[in-house]
Amino acid sequence: MKATLVRCLGLALLLPLALHAQTVPAPKEFYFDEDAATARPIVAIAGDDEATLERLMQLMERDRRDADRAAAQLAHVAMRTGRIDVGHALYQRAFDGSSARGALRYALHWNYGWDLARTGDTEGALPHWLAAGFDRLIDPEWLPPTLALALWRLDRRDEALAWYAAAVRTWPNRWRDPGDFSALLPDWREDERKTLGEVHAAWLENPPAWP
Repeated sequence: MKATLVRCLGLALLLPLALHAQTVPAPKEFYFDEDAATARPIVAIAGDDEATLERLMQLMERDRRDADRAAAQLAHVAMRTGRIDVGHALYQRAFDGSSARGALRYALHWNYGWDLARTGDTEGALPHWLAAGFDRLIDPEWLPPTLALALWRLDRRDEALAWYAAAVRTWPNRWRDPGDFSALLPDWREDERKTLGEVHAAWLENPPAWP
């Protein structure tokens, strides 16, 4: 696995989105759209063993169909295993090959945001989640809890509460009890659900008014 991923270092490193304090728009009233094409892992070939990674590399290097998906899948493996520079390079390869407004582009931003957040780079993750969730014809339901998590961790507490309130307004029966978070957010890590529980507690103490 290591040898396969290290081959990717020849790619140019991704120029990160601007990391100055990101302006986050105020939430809308509701976020009902499922957006399943965005909020899921990008997979070109199922698996992450050495043979699968080698097939993904070949698919990417030969610019075969799904080469951009292969690059994104390899990027995720690289970042999950601590090869952060390799992950940046592979995400750059995937972004370079994707349409600026295509479904894959939004999924890349969503996935890259999570990979960055799970390396401790919430500030770097935020602009990718904004790129995945805004300026679209839909209002994705993943956006309020995800931004609530990010903004709380960046100590932007009032904004985090406003976004959590948007989740509650949209689905009042889902977000009023942190005991439901494991079922609602099965792909989140325990520390992420715990952070959202802190947001919930603050929201419960003083729910923001709408509008």
